[in-house]
Amino acid sequence: MSNAHARHIMVATEEACIELKAKIEAGEDFAACATKHSKCPTGRRGGNLGIVKPGQLVTEVDEVVFNGELRTVHGPVKSEFGYHLIQVLSRTD
Repeated sequence: MSNAHARHIMVATEEACIELKAKIEAGEDFAACATKHSKCPTGRRGGNLGIVKPGQLVTEVDEVVFNGELRTVHGPVKSEFGYHLIQVLSRTD
């Protein structure tokens, strides 16, 4: 069965998500941004979602985690919880 290792940052607005993505793309550390800005409890761990299997995450995030390009910062991705930046660190099939 497939699994993936990913991390994310969740914020309340699309604007905040876009601003954070620009900071990360300009060189700011993803984990540091997650710790400082994420509204998800995973922010305390640098946004680390750990190793997940398909269907464990909300649909919108799951889709990126299992289909998105590795190491790319994806987003904003809207879910019922807010707006996410997602980075897939590894994936196995």
